[in-house]
Amino acid sequence: MISNPWVLTVFVVIILGMLLIDLGLVNKRSHEISNKEALRWTLLWIGLSMGFSILVWWQMGFSKFAEYQSAYWIEEALSVDNMFVFILVFKYFKLEGLRQHRVLFWGILGALLFRAIFIFSGIGLIKLTYLPVFELFGYHFDLEHGADHISGHFFRPNLILTVFGAFLLFTGIKSAFENNEEIEKDFNSSLGARMLRKVLPVTKNYHGDLFFIRRGAKSYATKLFLVLIVIETSDLIFAIDSIPAIFAIAPNDPLILYTSNIFAILGLRSMYFLLANSIDKFSKLHYGLAFILSFIGLKMIVAPFVHIDAIVSLIIVVGALILSVGFSMLTANRSE
Repeated sequence: MISNPWVLTVFVVIILGMLLIDLGLVNKRSHEISNKEALRWTLLWIGLSMGFSILVWWQMGFSKFAEYQSAYWIEEALSVDNMFVFILVFKYFKLEGLRQHRVLFWGILGALLFRAIFIFSGIGLIKLTYLPVFELFGYHFDLEHGADHISGHFFRPNLILTVFGAFLLFTGIKSAFENNEEIEKDFNSSLGARMLRKVLPVTKNYHGDLFFIRRGAKSYATKLFLVLIVIETSDLIFAIDSIPAIFAIAPNDPLILYTSNIFAILGLRSMYFLLANSIDKFSKLHYGLAFILSFIGLKMIVAPFVHIDAIVSLIIVVGALILSVGFSMLTANRSE
């Protein structure tokens, strides 16, 4: 159930209006995105998100504001890794900036749909996977009557959240020790590319901005559409990390999760063009992301025993992000 329909209405109006302006009118035609234009749109999306968070505070209270901010900055932080994959995909398929715009245009629209499916189905699954009432080491929770009738210590284990937490903790620790150098990958044989070829034949070359062409009586997907599918499947794989991470912040509030996630995703296209030529300056960022994933995973595991306030999570997430970015820039300047 949506916790505040009025806030949801404002969100829908903002998003539809910005999609019409950003993706529909201003950037409908593919064109090279300059750093100045990318910075302008990045700051605009961040500003809109921060303004919306003030509305959340006014209508829903400071706790929901802190949850929104935590979920938003987690998604923004983890998006940097996703952008790095986008750069590798475009480089592999030799896709120049002009056509990159069109792929990201449709990729973002697909992300809006798939994130909604993941978040709302995930919340439904979480509600179905709370463990039955039992006592363990003095901890007890009465699921039938809810939190107002807790006897003893607060204890509400959830199978899915615990599994997600263990997965994020493992992923965070693993990524901290991984080599962050570029690795050549055969994106042409990735899962998305293989699935597309089972449905339609794919041309070897680009055909302008076209995703499909006809040769005689036969339809073909163009190479540009192949790149789009690879980008979409990469984003779905990326969501395996990011969506469970935000569930740790507000597992029962789809409004907070979806609005924060969508604001972060819609700012991703302009942020990509802003960072594409300077991604090497963030060489230490993966340590901050690894710490954030590990912290969120640990938070999900210990949640039945220890409650960590959303404002504490926000401070830790933003602090890790600032420190890792600052350290990256410091080391980059020293190496120049």
